[in-house]
Amino acid sequence: MAKVVEFLKESYVEMTQKVTWPTWGELQSSAILVLVSSLIIALCIFAMDKGSVFVLDTFYKSLSN
Repeated sequence: MAKVVEFLKESYVEMTQKVTWPTWGELQSSAILVLVSSLIIALCIFAMDKGSVFVLDTFYKSLSN
């Protein structure tokens, strides 16, 4: 039990004194970057999905004629 208490104390000291936390502005900038990147990746995946559906539909329609 003493090891657990010591671990918690050391963790608290590390989180409050040794960790460099981002400022509010840095946090907002990072969040915006993640949002924009996620939207770009989602649009790329959407375009690839629609493209593959179009190609497969065209291929299957050409086989049925």
